[in-house]
Amino acid sequence: MIAPVVESDARVTLLGGAGFDPAVLRACLSLAPGLVAADGAARDALAAGFVPDAVIGDFDSLDPDTRARLPADRLHHVPEQDTTDFEKALSRIRAPLVLAVGFTGRRLDHELAVYNTLVRLGGPRCIVVGAEDICFPAPPELALEVAEGTRVSLFPLARVTGRDSGLRWPIQGLVFAPDGRVGTSNMATGPVRLAFEAPGMLIILPRSELAAAIAGLERPASG
Repeated sequence: MIAPVVESDARVTLLGGAGFDPAVLRACLSLAPGLVAADGAARDALAAGFVPDAVIGDFDSLDPDTRARLPADRLHHVPEQDTTDFEKALSRIRAPLVLAVGFTGRRLDHELAVYNTLVRLGGPRCIVVGAEDICFPAPPELALEVAEGTRVSLFPLARVTGRDSGLRWPIQGLVFAPDGRVGTSNMATGPVRLAFEAPGMLIILPRSELAAAIAGLERPASG
């Protein structure tokens, strides 16, 4: 068990170094007010007028000027090179939910590693927020209060089966796998209910559905 660096009863925003729209970051901070920067993203946070509560990473991209502008007790150096800065940071946060901004749209290998971490790490619950879409690993049961016509994409990173109500193309009886069937570009016919027999499914929604995703993840499984 990795000891936490950040412990919060409230949601936390985690900032990465792949670039971000300050308006998106502000929106996330309004929902998840704690700000943690992964390594060199601290520089981008300061440049945009945000001071991170903690910086976690191997510090290979954290420049001396940025380090000097932050209190020493907010800097948490993790020198090992076996994990990405995203994993280093996420695994050291204890919070009800993490909104991860600045991890999409630049290097594809880094972005793929983020999705691998989401399904492999198993917690804390995390939503990756991109410019157009959001992505998060599906819990065993999930209710999404979305409108008819909302895009609901399912992408497996393991062999997964499940069941649904409220999808235009039902998933009952289907076997999903990263080298087999995927479920992208499905569509809601109204509120969606999903259940999966095993972990490994990613859910991708338009960014406009962030509030619905948060509500679904924070709602009790029986809700």
